[in-house]
Amino acid sequence: MNKVVAVDDGLAPVKNYLSEQGCRIIDIDAAQNQKVDAVILSGMDRNFLGMTDIRIDAPVVSAEGMTPEEIWMTIKQFSRHMQ
Repeated sequence: MNKVVAVDDGLAPVKNYLSEQGCRIIDIDAAQNQKVDAVILSGMDRNFLGMTDIRIDAPVVSAEGMTPEEIWMTIKQFSRHMQ
């Protein structure tokens, strides 16, 4: 089954790489209304979706300092642990 991943704006290389791996990419704004397998942010200093009380039942990964390949490996590791 293809993974649904919410990816922060400005991370085009990550979006492209994850799409090539078979992931369905959605905007961060859609993550609160849809089940996602992971959320990828450009940095953890961002107030996620502008809200402090939002709950997303998915791993949140900071892309800062990571290659698209490393992010993909992280998503796969989370998937293994959640099964």
